[in-house]
Amino acid sequence: MLHIIYLYIFLNINYSDKELVNDVLDKLHYYASIADGENYFKLFDESSIFFGTDANERWSKSEFKDYALERFKDGTGWTYKPITRNIYFSKNKTIAWFDEELENKKYGVFRGTGVLEKNRDGWKIKQYNLLLPIPNDLLINYSKEIQKYLENGKE
Repeated sequence: MLHIIYLYIFLNINYSDKELVNDVLDKLHYYASIADGENYFKLFDESSIFFGTDANERWSKSEFKDYALERFKDGTGWTYKPITRNIYFSKNKTIAWFDEELENKKYGVFRGTGVLEKNRDGWKIKQYNLLLPIPNDLLINYSKEIQKYLENGKE
């Protein structure tokens, strides 16, 4: 009888919404790092939007999927390891938004922000925005470089 009680408790573990959102975001970064497109895109809502680091990278799920699956074909993904993460919830706990700092060995520290929505399939990413924060002291010169780049027909 005691075994049945333990099994019931084990199978009915009630994870908090914060743990579930953390799990989705951790899986997002893990699946990208191992180039597992099938599981990666299960984390996104069908109407999701992904913003990459390039100014032109505003992708619907299907557009982003086309890009990523092509890249994942040779087993190459991208690796961003979470450093810190903050998660917030709407009053009814069906919308979550977050900001996180991520480490990338090649480029340094990035910031990810986004929104998740809870539906019958669990928490799904509605929007993800990956950006490289620029120190204010470097912003003026960097913005001038971007302007020159765009003026020369590069986009």
